[in-house]
Amino acid sequence: MAKNLHHDGPGPSQRQLRVGELIRRTLSEVLARGDIHDPDLNRLSITVGEVRTSPDLKIATAYVLPLGGKGADTVLKLLSRNKAELRRLVGRKLGLKYTPDLRFQIDQTFDRMDETRRMLSQDDVRRDVET
Repeated sequence: MAKNLHHDGPGPSQRQLRVGELIRRTLSEVLARGDIHDPDLNRLSITVGEVRTSPDLKIATAYVLPLGGKGADTVLKLLSRNKAELRRLVGRKLGLKYTPDLRFQIDQTFDRMDETRRMLSQDDVRRDVET
């Protein structure tokens, strides 16, 4: 039985998840080791929280966060400026036939977790949850 290569469901396919995680790990390693020829970027500590790929694997969006959450705009500019080199390094490391175009966004996950914690700590919400 042939495997369905197109994923029509609401979530990403196993292949998208696998490729996204491989790209995430590779970007994390490259940024941690300072493999980029940009001293401004190498000076920063950047966490790559997640990478989501498009269904056709042509676009990979990396969700990043600078250490301490400060300087997000600068980080996005530096990553965009070095996008071609980052893509080349990812492609070489992964050996994919086609390396996705890299895009970068600030990871909002931690902000949302803080907001959820704040909400759950409110007296009226805690009272409603406990009853």
